[in-house]
Amino acid sequence: MEAVRLHRTIGVRVGHLQIGGGAPVGVQSMTMTDTADAAATAQQCIELAEAGSELVRVTVNVPEAAAAVPEIKRRMLDAGCQAPLIGDFHYNGHLLLARHPACAAALDKYRINPGNVGTGSRRDERFATICKVAIDQDKPVRIGVNGGSLNQDLVVAKMQENTDRDLGRSSEEILNECMVLSAVESTELALETGLRKDRIIISCKVSRPRDLIAIYRDLARKTEQPLHLGLTEAGMGLKGVVWSASALGILLNEGIGDTIRVSLTPRPGGDRREEVYAACEVLQALGIRSFSPSVTACPGCGRTTSTTFQELAERTQEYIHARMPDWKRQYEGVETLTLAVMGCVVNGPGESKAANIGISLPGTGEAPNCPVYIDGEHFTTMRGTYDELAEGFRTLLEDYVASHYPSRWNPSDRSDRS
Repeated sequence: MEAVRLHRTIGVRVGHLQIGGGAPVGVQSMTMTDTADAAATAQQCIELAEAGSELVRVTVNVPEAAAAVPEIKRRMLDAGCQAPLIGDFHYNGHLLLARHPACAAALDKYRINPGNVGTGSRRDERFATICKVAIDQDKPVRIGVNGGSLNQDLVVAKMQENTDRDLGRSSEEILNECMVLSAVESTELALETGLRKDRIIISCKVSRPRDLIAIYRDLARKTEQPLHLGLTEAGMGLKGVVWSASALGILLNEGIGDTIRVSLTPRPGGDRREEVYAACEVLQALGIRSFSPSVTACPGCGRTTSTTFQELAERTQEYIHARMPDWKRQYEGVETLTLAVMGCVVNGPGESKAANIGISLPGTGEAPNCPVYIDGEHFTTMRGTYDELAEGFRTLLEDYVASHYPSRWNPSDRSDRS
């Protein structure tokens, strides 16, 4: 099939970022704290942004949450976090935005679910109220249709049409059509209210990859606005990552999508940043953007009965995640760095030479030597305990970053720029 252009011709400004209109595909995430707890929510926003999330969304569901939004924004800015803050509204968004103008002013974008703003004439009135607040505040809006909260009046009408006209369409086809129709009709209503084209972003999220692909292919041909991609609920762990990657990878490779979110269900007490890391990896795997140094690691086989290479690969990845916020502030281009942690002589030297920094650990029965390659050339051979190898490899990594990537100028440091 003919690919749709990678970026929509219309660009939407969200805070300091442009979405669509030729801008890079952005990564978005959402907090899971109680928004009324401004300190905890701001801290999670900052953590998500440092992990690579370029836009952060918070639930605004009750007056206490709306009242906390200005403080959340202040705390983010005080910490140097410039990530645009998005408010997620359902059911009572028209009331919260109207009654809490400080909240409306502090947010960088409003997300409206057209299936959750009411029914009939009340739906149009409430939807228009949110759009008018957005116009007054000069804020963009994402019209976010969800499969789990789709406008049921529209669904019933389309199901009845299918029966009356004996169209023979499946319920899946009808629901997918209703998703796109809801987005298109809501966009038209927003435009009629006075919201400009360059203030509207659209999404149509469902939980099944095949449906998401079909919906966005249709949506991309019927709209001009930037598109936000993601499964509504991807699930936990490996399942959530695989389902998201299978859908987003296909759409992004066809040129569809301007922002993405991987909506992972975290384990109890788990790390919310995992969804950010996953979204960044999707874009990096497709060669669309680079967010963090990539680690190629041996999958293991009968030659690798030692777990040293696994432990070193895991600790290297964790070390990179921990260091990236500082590296990004200090060094330009560090996200393009490549590393390899390999487990035996079969592919170890070759993969290590192909990376900027690579180490080939010995497999079963091999001599206890660990050749290290830097930019394709043998640099040194390491020996010793696991802790000694890990410390030595981290030292090489830090030295490489400091010596190969230009420092970003810090205006507060004028010692050598007088």
